Amino acid sequence: MSDDNAHNNPKSEPDPNSNAVKDPADWTTGDEPMTGAQASYLKTLSEQAKVPFDPDLTKADASKRIDELQEMTGRGR
Repeated sequence: MSDDNAHNNPKSEPDPNSNAVKDPADWTTGDEPMTGAQASYLKTLSEQAKVPFDPDLTKADASKRIDELQEMTGRGR
């Protein structure tokens, strides 16, 4: 394998214009209720951060809240 192939691996250097990571505000399903996995993780993070858990968040809002709580707790780094 040449060095050229290593530098062109899309998995190691994803296209910055890719839509693989979207802002939750742009999700087509963002206004649906959060998933069970999101709820479970948010409960854990809320307990660790000692903040109330909101069971009525949408998928998009839950994603944003997870990011906030990960910052507060130091998780997800």
